Amino acid sequence: MRRLHRMTIFMLLTVSLLLAACQPAATTAAPTQAAVTPGAGTTPAATSAAPATTVAAATLPPATSIGTGSTVLRLATTTSTADTGLLNAILPDFNTKYGARVDVVAVGTGQALALGTSGDADVVLVHARAQEDAFVAKGDGINRLDVMYNDFVIVGPKSDPASIRNLASGADAFSLISEAKAPFVSRGDKSGTNTKELAIWATAGITPTKSDSWYLSIGQGMGETLNFANEKQAYTLSDRGTWLAQKANLPNLDLLVGGATLADNKDKTLLNPYGVIPVNPAKHPKVNFDLATKFANWITSVDEQQVIGDFGKDKFGQPLFYPSSAAWKAAHP
Repeated sequence: MRRLHRMTIFMLLTVSLLLAACQPAATTAAPTQAAVTPGAGTTPAATSAAPATTVAAATLPPATSIGTGSTVLRLATTTSTADTGLLNAILPDFNTKYGARVDVVAVGTGQALALGTSGDADVVLVHARAQEDAFVAKGDGINRLDVMYNDFVIVGPKSDPASIRNLASGADAFSLISEAKAPFVSRGDKSGTNTKELAIWATAGITPTKSDSWYLSIGQGMGETLNFANEKQAYTLSDRGTWLAQKANLPNLDLLVGGATLADNKDKTLLNPYGVIPVNPAKHPKVNFDLATKFANWITSVDEQQVIGDFGKDKFGQPLFYPSSAAWKAAHP
């Protein structure tokens, strides 16, 4: 009996040791399993990228669907094309011609290009040329085409505490705003407008930071930024199209630098070109490249360029965007 008792104890100790030895492997395996995102792939790069993709997706607005159809084009674009109403005006034509629904995510250019980089968009319509060229150079997009342009303007409180009204230079205006420590609202979202804003500060030799109480970086789209500037009676940089489309709701703001029309803008560095780029199927095989190419050809066609050039004329006495595709220029030398 005593021998049997010793054998029982020995067996129990052996089982305990075996269970203890197995426990670390089960503990370490759980985080690896939890980190795998469905569809993210099994390579180390895909696994490590999953958290960043999840965080970015949480900050994106929901897609807006325009038109109906079983075929879907995923368009990542800037807030200005949505805030001006341009997309609502032109995309039904695309839907009618190709029977395709367009799911639009309107964000800053940086985020729009990030959606293309992750393969979560089929085509991008954006306005930050250096970022666009880098996107193509990395192989994420191919065949960038000119689409349209407008310009940037500086708007601010009617009282104009920094005295920038009618200055010919955006950089000079920014210098006076900084000297006066007048409230300035930055989009702060790596958009095309935010990129241009930072370039103007650099030209002025100024680097505003969040520690400057007068510099308000809010991480929002153009419409939200204009509304915030209106509430705070602050200065901000806007594309002209969004300013014209929204100004009726911005009673505390005036257009101070940039003139009444694009032709009146004395600072030619404030030109704001837009480009369309299909996402590269060789790098992102799940994209609908055929439909993306049709979209790029459609939006740069002479007929659709005419629609873009006419948009806003009846309401504002000037277009919100000016056509600039190669086909348009060839037809209008």
